[in-house]
Formats: sequence, C-alpha cells, structure tokens
Amino acid sequence: MISVVFLGAGNVATHLYKAFQNAEKVEVVQWYNRTKSSISSYGNTVAITDDLQDLKSADIYILAVSDDSIAKLSRKLPFENRLVAHTSGSVNIHDLDKKNQRAVFYPLQTFSKDANVDFSQVPICIQALEKPNNKLLKDLAKAINSKSYKINTEQRQTLHLSAVFINNFVNQLYRIAHEITDAEHIEFDILKPLITETAKKVQNISPYMAQTGPAKRNDKKTIQRHLKQLESEKHKKIYKLLTSSIQDTHGTTTKPITKKESTK
Repeated sequence: MISVVFLGAGNVATHLYKAFQNAEKVEVVQWYNRTKSSISSYGNTVAITDDLQDLKSADIYILAVSDDSIAKLSRKLPFENRLVAHTSGSVNIHDLDKKNQRAVFYPLQTFSKDANVDFSQVPICIQALEKPNNKLLKDLAKAINSKSYKINTEQRQTLHLSAVFINNFVNQLYRIAHEITDAEHIEFDILKPLITETAKKVQNISPYMAQTGPAKRNDKKTIQRHLKQLESEKHKKIYKLLTSSIQDTHGTTTKPITKKESTK
C-alpha cells in the first residue's frame, strides 16, 4: 500500500485524488490546501488541513499546485528526506527543495473540473533523482491503470510545449470556429464529428499525411474567399499564419497574402 499526501486543490489534484481513492493499493492519508474551504467537501473521505505543520507521514507528498508555487511550497515543508513530487509539465525537478528526495509525477492530459478522466488513457511521465524512487512512482501510476514513462526534465518540457500546441492552441481554434458559427446562427455541434475524425486520423497516420484542405492544395480562390468572410483582423492573421505554415510544410508556398488581396 502506497500512502499519499496531496498538497493543492486544483484540477490535477482533484482528479488524481479521485483516482487514488478508487485504487486498491493506494491510500490518501491527507489533503492539504492553504484555503481549507476549497477541499472541505472531501472532509468526510480524507483528513484535510490548511496547516503544513500538521502534515502526516506518507510514502510520497504530491505537490499539485501552480507552477509558480512549487518551489516556494517545497521550501516550506516542515520535514526532510521524504519523497516529494510535483505534477508540472514545465517545472524543473531541481526547483523542488533539495532537503527532500525530489521527483516528478506528471499526468500528460487536459483536466477540467467537471469532465471525467479515464486514467487508463493518461500517460504518466515520471522522474526521480534517487533511482530507487522510480519503482514507487511506477507502482503509483500502475495503481490507477496508467502507463508510466521515465522522462527527464528536458524531455518533459518538450512534451509540455508540444501539448500546448495540441491542446491549448487547438482548443482556441475551436473557440474561434465557435464564434464564426455563432455569428451566423449555426450550431457548433455540426462540426463535432469533424473534430472527432481529425483526432482519430492521427492515431493511425502521421499529422503530415493527415493534412488536407485549401492551404495544402494551394486553392487560392478558396483562401481569398475565407479571408474575405472573416471580419476579425485577429482571425485573419491566424488564418494567414496557419495557411503559410501548411504551405511551407507541403511545398505549396506562394507569394505572401497581402492585406489588399485578403479584402478582394
């Protein structure tokens, strides 16, 4: 049985807590947050506290807090030589205070408060400065049916950067598409099968091979028509940038789209 203390009350902490609560080989012995009211609803299932001095003994302390808070919180921990792990994709493992054994337990997934997460589909990137701790991290991931990968800081930061493109930036494009359809009173739901199929395709073929559309075909008339349809200058800039990127990738680059051309 692996005993865990959580520190933090964001989306990652909440989803990991729920997963560990359902795991046979994990016991969450305590949950800390500086604002106790944020975790008060869980008080009947786990011991909660807002006082670092009251932290219980555990096999691992998981800091699921904002990136900017990790180093500061790790320095405040009132003990030494215990295993402390953060869950960030971008923070260096050495940002954790060296008075304790340092590790990373990074679930590479998007977490939203009200969305259920199947951890069997969530890869866990693990790292430990002390090699014996890798087994505990691996066992912890296995307990929630997640596959673990030994990833160093540079690799994890690269994955996090890639994830921003895949998730955050793509989601912003969804938002722009939503604005465009809303403006014409069109249901965004009509586009959802396309979203699903686009994500599905890259499970079997490379993103390069999966690319379609007017930019790849160098369909100038369609591109100009789209630019004319767009009312927002910000949206036009994004469209031009992505069109140019696709054309560069697939060797269909033509002369740059000018402001005059985009309004024809």
